[in-house]
Amino acid sequence: MIRTFSGKGPRVAVSSFVSETAYVVGDVEIGEEANIWPGAVIRGDIAKITIGKNVSIEDNCVVHSATDLSIGDNTIVGHGAVLHCRKIGHHVLIGNQATVLDNVEIGEYCVIGAGSVVAPGTKVAAESLVLGVPAQVKGEVSQEQKDYIDAGVVFNIKLAREYKKQGL
Repeated sequence: MIRTFSGKGPRVAVSSFVSETAYVVGDVEIGEEANIWPGAVIRGDIAKITIGKNVSIEDNCVVHSATDLSIGDNTIVGHGAVLHCRKIGHHVLIGNQATVLDNVEIGEYCVIGAGSVVAPGTKVAAESLVLGVPAQVKGEVSQEQKDYIDAGVVFNIKLAREYKKQGL
């Protein structure tokens, strides 16, 4: 469902996929080949949300913030994650059920582990592996993990194209 709020409506690239059971409202921009899966809620009612190209917002995610929020290209936001932050870089994997809180900024090629909670105001350097509650940098992202992110992006784009082809 795509809705206008206070005169601002989502701008969705033609090549992207937005599930009919996702809820996208307000000042939201969704880039080329992005895919927004069932149950996702993206609320640009307070601040602008910009979702880059080839981004996957998986099932039951919540994307909302009191400050403008940008999600970089080729990023995967795993099932049930909550983004209430400022910036997610390019080529990032946010694990299932992770929570990224107010004013957080995450650099490129980071992995935020499943279930992690990134505290307000945290700045995560590029290529960081971040795990735990509260989340802490536990090391650097390996080449294998970078390849996994990139392969996941390609997989989700192909899957979203199939959903669109089938009219779902």
